[in-house]
Amino acid sequence: MKYSRPVIGILLILLSIWVIVGEQMSGASADAVVNAPIVTIRAPVAGNLTIPERQLGGRVTQGEVLASIEDPIVDRVRLNDLLMEVRLEEAARAQIAELLAETGAIRDDLDRRANIFRTNRLEELRTRLTHARSRLAILEQEQAAVPDPRLLDAVEENDQRLPAEPRLDALALDHARERVAILQIALNAAQQGVFLGDGYNDAPNAEQRSVELRSEIATLNTRLAEADARLTAVGERTDRERLRVNSQIGGDLQSPVTGIFWDVLQADGVNVQRGDPLLRLVDCSSTVVTLSVTERTYNDLAVGQSARFRLAGSSEVHDATVARLAGSGAATIYQAMAVAPSQKHLERFDVALIVPALRDGGADNCVIGQTGRAFFETRPLDGLRGLFN
Repeated sequence: MKYSRPVIGILLILLSIWVIVGEQMSGASADAVVNAPIVTIRAPVAGNLTIPERQLGGRVTQGEVLASIEDPIVDRVRLNDLLMEVRLEEAARAQIAELLAETGAIRDDLDRRANIFRTNRLEELRTRLTHARSRLAILEQEQAAVPDPRLLDAVEENDQRLPAEPRLDALALDHARERVAILQIALNAAQQGVFLGDGYNDAPNAEQRSVELRSEIATLNTRLAEADARLTAVGERTDRERLRVNSQIGGDLQSPVTGIFWDVLQADGVNVQRGDPLLRLVDCSSTVVTLSVTERTYNDLAVGQSARFRLAGSSEVHDATVARLAGSGAATIYQAMAVAPSQKHLERFDVALIVPALRDGGADNCVIGQTGRAFFETRPLDGLRGLFN
């Protein structure tokens, strides 16, 4: 029993030495910094810049208007010419459309008149044929009897009897039969849309004119389609020119990311040229942790390997993943980052971590510039830390 206390003391001393050495020898960083890429907003056109007053370091959201550019002397000559051409094409199309409507109305009226003529002409032929048949029946009934002069006068027509035609019963009967046959032929033809009468017109004048107007309407429809095509082509050219002019006029400059208003590179009211840098923002959705490690620790790392990160002054440990191994002297990769590395950092080996917990917080949790420590191995006191956490 007398040796138990010294043995326990020695074991405690060895355990303490193991914990201290394990904590110090485990893979860890000394200068881990929360970092993020810088987004530079450049002038899309030349013009006068307007930047509302805003506090540096303030939060911005994607799509928020940060500034505006306006070019008061943008060239609009080509756009004005195209707009005038569009109006001329619209006027030409309207003229054709109006002429087409008027021609169609005239044709409809002629068709109506032709229908009236056709209906009444058929009624006229049927009436004349009915009376001609009645007269023929009377003549056939009286053929054997002595002809009555009054009957002959009744069957003759003033404009149908030949000048030298004698008043004979046989001729009167033959003439009546001829009239019936001729009227029947005229009626049959009229029922098929062909009108016999003057010897050379097979349709009324209204119908003939309507046929001519149908040809004119077909021509006008072709011209209208051509006018529509021309108007569409000129309209497309005008739209493209309008887009070009609008792109040169300028407009509002919106934030492409959600992050921090980092720097102003141009003063309000100055005239800038296309491509000039205007503003710089920090993209909080792409937050990373940059750090440097010793060569021994660096050689044991691999992209995709798990790690842990703890902000200085906080007991909360976040899961992380190794995203980049840039090695020593990695100064060039920090040219587009918010926080530049120190000289001591560049003398060691550069590593970048992705910490999802720092990205998910958005702009309100964008702790750019805060420091901490990253760990890549299990340490002796991790279990105790987890118990307290």
